[in-house]
Amino acid sequence: MRYLRLVSLMKDNLYQCRYIRIHSPICAHRWFPDAEYMKQFAGPVFFRTDETDKYYRMIYNSQVKPVERKLKNMFINFGPQHPAAHGVLRLILELDGETVVRADPHIGFLHRATEKLMEHKHYNQSLPFMDRLDYVSTISNEQCFALAIEILLNIEAPPRAKAIRVLCSELCRIANHLLNISGTILDAGGITPFFWMCEEREKIYELFERLCGARVHCAYLRPGGVSQDLPIGFLDDVHELCMKMGERCDETEDVATGNRLYYARTAGIGVVSAHEAINLGFTGPMLRCTGVKWDLRVTEPYDGYDLYDFDVVVGTFGDSYDRHLLRLEELRQSLRIINQVIDTIPEGEIKADNAKISLPTRIEMKTSMESLIHHFKLCTEGYCVPPGATYTAVECPKGELGLYMVADGTSKPYRVYIRPCSFTHILGLSVLGPKLMLADIAILIATVDIVFGDIDR
Repeated sequence: MRYLRLVSLMKDNLYQCRYIRIHSPICAHRWFPDAEYMKQFAGPVFFRTDETDKYYRMIYNSQVKPVERKLKNMFINFGPQHPAAHGVLRLILELDGETVVRADPHIGFLHRATEKLMEHKHYNQSLPFMDRLDYVSTISNEQCFALAIEILLNIEAPPRAKAIRVLCSELCRIANHLLNISGTILDAGGITPFFWMCEEREKIYELFERLCGARVHCAYLRPGGVSQDLPIGFLDDVHELCMKMGERCDETEDVATGNRLYYARTAGIGVVSAHEAINLGFTGPMLRCTGVKWDLRVTEPYDGYDLYDFDVVVGTFGDSYDRHLLRLEELRQSLRIINQVIDTIPEGEIKADNAKISLPTRIEMKTSMESLIHHFKLCTEGYCVPPGATYTAVECPKGELGLYMVADGTSKPYRVYIRPCSFTHILGLSVLGPKLMLADIAILIATVDIVFGDIDR
C-alpha cells in the first residue's frame, strides 16, 4: 500500500497536508474469468456470496440503479371447502400482499339440473324441488311456485290460506336472518350470538315439524292453498316465540352491534352504491342497504300483504354494517307482521274448492270413493294447466325470487326458468372484492348472503 502526499497552498499561506491511500491491486494488472464462468452469476440474487461480491458488486449512486426483482401476485383458492365460503363456492383470489386485486367466483360444483327435472314432472311433483333451492328459507320458495300455478290456472287461495302463507313465509324470513346475522358475527370472530340464534331457529323448525311433519323441506304450500290446517295451539306457541325473539335480538345487538371490533370488521367493507346495485341486478337487502326502497311485498303485494302494516327498511351507506343492521330490523318487522296475522287470521277453508286441483284430506280419501279416485288421479297424472306463460316474483329473505313458467296445456310445464336471489348477488363478489383485505372476504361473502342451492340449481 502506497501513500501520496498532497500539499495545498491556502490563502493565508498556511500549508495543509492530506494523505490518500491507494490500493496496490488497482494499479496492478486485473484478471477476469472467462464468459462461461461468469454466466452463473448473471442476474440479481437473493443471497450474497463471496464470489458474487467479488465479481458483481453493485455501486448504488445517482447513475447506477439497483436491480429490481419482478414479483408476481399470489393466486389462492378460497374454497370450495373453506368454512367461510358458505357452500361450495370456489373463489380464486389474486393477492398483492394481503390486498385482493381480483376476485373470480367459480360455481357449478353442486349442479343438479332442477329446471330440467321440473319440466319432466307433474306440477305437484315439482313442488319439492323448490324446497331444495334456498334450503334456508324453504316456504318462501314454495310460495312463488304456488302463486305461479294459481295465475296459470286462474284460481285464488282462500283468505285463511293466504294468512297462513304469510305467517309461514315470515317465520322463514326470521330463520334466514337469524342464520345470516349469527353467521356474519361468527365469521368476524364472535361465537356466542351464533348459539343464541341457532336455538331460536331450532324452535322455528319445531313449529314447522308440528305444522307439516317436516323440519326443513316442508312442501306445505300447495297451488290453491296449503296442505292442512294449523294444529291446535299453534298460534299460541308462535306468539310466545315472537315475544321472546325480540329479547334475543336486543341481546345480540348489545353484544355485536355496538362492539367496536365488529364495527371495525364490517363498516366500510363491501360498499355498493345504489347505481351499482341496480346495474348489477341486486334485490332484497343488497339493494335496500343502498337506500333504494324496493320491496315486492309493498310495491307488488301478493297473498294479502297489503292488509298488514309494516315498514320497508333501507340503509344509507351500502356496506356490510348496514346490511347487518338492515337484517336485524327486518327481523323485527317480520315479528310485527306475524303478530298482526295472529290477531286477524280469518276462519274458513285452507284450500281451493276444486277437487280437480286440490288433494282431498286423508279422512275424505278413506271414507269417500270419489275422493279416493281424485287423489289417485292427482298423484299419478296431475292436473292439466291451460296454455300460457307467467313470470311470478316474491320477496324472499335474500331478494327477489322469480319463476318464469310456460304451460302447454298438459300436466307438465313446457319450460321453467328460475330467477334466484343468490345467483345475481354472487356477481357482486367480483365487483366488491377488489381492494379489500383477505380477511374481509369472509365478511363480504357472509353479508351478501348466498346459498348454493339456487346458484347451482
